[in-house]
Amino acid sequence: MAYFHQPVLLNEVLQYLDPQPNQNFIDGTVGGAGHSAAILERAKPDGILIGLDRDPKAIEAARNNLKKFGSRAILVQENYSNINQVIEKIKNKYDAGRSLQFSAILLDLGLSSAQVSSEDERGFSFKTKQVLDMRFGPETELTAAEILNHWPEAELKRIFKEYGEERHAGLIARQIILYRKEQLINFTEQLVEVISQIYDREHYKTNPATKIFQALRIAVNDELNNLTLALPKLLSVLPAGGRLAVISFHSLEDRLVKNFFQTEAKDCLCAKELPICVCGHHKSVKILTKKPITAQAEEIRNNPRSRSAHLRVGQKL
Repeated sequence: MAYFHQPVLLNEVLQYLDPQPNQNFIDGTVGGAGHSAAILERAKPDGILIGLDRDPKAIEAARNNLKKFGSRAILVQENYSNINQVIEKIKNKYDAGRSLQFSAILLDLGLSSAQVSSEDERGFSFKTKQVLDMRFGPETELTAAEILNHWPEAELKRIFKEYGEERHAGLIARQIILYRKEQLINFTEQLVEVISQIYDREHYKTNPATKIFQALRIAVNDELNNLTLALPKLLSVLPAGGRLAVISFHSLEDRLVKNFFQTEAKDCLCAKELPICVCGHHKSVKILTKKPITAQAEEIRNNPRSRSAHLRVGQKL
């Protein structure tokens, strides 16, 4: 399966991370390794990159795509929220006597083109008949089919509303309950059929199934909680001056990143009514992107998936 795709906002990522010879980097969502390859090229001759991904297929493809960089590309099938454990293992294995310091960390939170292709067959895409799995990695037990067939109506409504920002969340949840009384919902085409009973697809620019599939994927992989837990861990790995860059593709993720940076850019988090600070919080980040960086018109023409990409970057103080 070809996982190498055109990386979004590549020029902007390189501008903000500014890789220099012999610097080290972390790509927490290595995917097809498009960003990683460009970073490693600039970090030669001795700079290394640790590439993580929950998807074993992505790791396999990244290993192939980064083959020319040899031992400078260290690939690990792991969740980026476990970055501390990964670094400790690599320190022991890679070079016990070498102090590994990282200049920047990148997260690209979008699905790769391979994951939504007809070849993947995990149900990320509703364009072909696939099993409703949606797990990024085999360590996750929950599947989209299990959610659809066994979760109560109230929980279905909640995730469709919270994770999909779907205005007809209640109606779709009710329709799923009715449908599954007759047969289990195990395939993408069945879910699309249920949603089409609520929506007339011809009147919408974007397929109404998009939001429901997004909500299910987020729920299966616990994406928002994972990101919330990971951001402070990733920042802690960086030295002063190190940069954390995150590319998000929907408002929920972007809001989490924005709020994290804004919180860490403040010296005190106490209520304004308090006469003195009692929280003891000290700012640890300088925000480098006051507004999210978005793709230029030319990139959008060449790579339509970049249309919804938002890049935010913070520098550790």
